[in-house]
Amino acid sequence: MPLKTLLAEILQHIPGSLGAVLVDWEGEAVEHVSHMDAFELKLLGAHQGIILESLRRVAQRLDGSDIDEVVVHARRLNILIAPVTGEYFLVLTLDRGALTPRARAVVRNHAQRLRREIC
Repeated sequence: MPLKTLLAEILQHIPGSLGAVLVDWEGEAVEHVSHMDAFELKLLGAHQGIILESLRRVAQRLDGSDIDEVVVHARRLNILIAPVTGEYFLVLTLDRGALTPRARAVVRNHAQRLRREIC
């Protein structure tokens, strides 16, 4: 299944989702699906990579673990950052009223399919 189709399926399962972007380790958007401005989504994705990498370094220093996911709550939206592989991560933007636990479950349920499409 093409990545774009898989990202669209993820958005369809999450009421209040605004966009999903798959980003590589350099901050480059690999694929995206969006109900918001595509440039803003890609830029947001690149910046979330900086946050994810910083948190990964802290987790490694603290207990040698990796990050499973990061949720950022902002004034107007929520952002879910989920590593897919060591080199790729998914950034999902949600309306502030969207159910973050549902989004987390949908992303976890699609993680294996995302990995297969990337590799």
